[in-house]
Amino acid sequence: MFWIKKIISPFFYPILISIEILVLGVILLLFTSKKKLAKALIIIGIVVLAGLSCEPVSDLILEPLESKYQPIRNTERYADVKWIAVLGAGHTDDPRLPVPLRLSERSLTRLVEGLRLHRLMPQSKLILAEGGNPGKMPGASIMREIAALLGTAPEDMIVESKSMDTKDQARIIKKIVGNERVIIVTSASHMRRSMALFEKQGMRPIAAPTGYLATKNTTKRKLRDYLPQAGAVYKAESAFHEYLGLVWAKMRDLI
Repeated sequence: MFWIKKIISPFFYPILISIEILVLGVILLLFTSKKKLAKALIIIGIVVLAGLSCEPVSDLILEPLESKYQPIRNTERYADVKWIAVLGAGHTDDPRLPVPLRLSERSLTRLVEGLRLHRLMPQSKLILAEGGNPGKMPGASIMREIAALLGTAPEDMIVESKSMDTKDQARIIKKIVGNERVIIVTSASHMRRSMALFEKQGMRPIAAPTGYLATKNTTKRKLRDYLPQAGAVYKAESAFHEYLGLVWAKMRDLI
């Protein structure tokens, strides 16, 4: 099921959806008599791609995911919490790169936030969670090496390198922490699904979102904000990925 999800889900991402609509429109235009439908599909494909390339639109889609939980600023209220779990978000197996450069930007952002909380909560231990391809260094081991380079004591870290996705992370981390509370560090857009998966395991997770993408403008938007941007497509893709993940988890009774 894991690989089925990985193979199917990209076909529901913004760029591929737009291309699928455009290709269908072109096929109908060239090879059928349904010219009006073909033209309508081509227009829809262009509008969808242009709209999702516009930052205000992508922010509008992403913001509901990122606004449910707030970052942890005051750690004093969590003085009795022993565990901080950092959920990995991808890495490369390229051996030519030094270890600190093998983490994805999202994983590195999450690790930095986990380390910040750990420094403010000296009683805590870090659980670094992410698996990897067989025979390759898992993401959790890469995070551990980076954390060690930044001065984190080895005895303060636990490596969880078996998980393939967030569902696995929740299940395995439950075995580590038992009934104790755990702070979950992950991207703001990913937090809603993560919390639901951990709660389904009977846990009482504490949200520590990071890596916010939706723009919080305090001034009026400029004209360039409404022009197509690759960054806006990336935001929209992040939102689509999470909404699809929530639907998939709900269908499989995981949340």
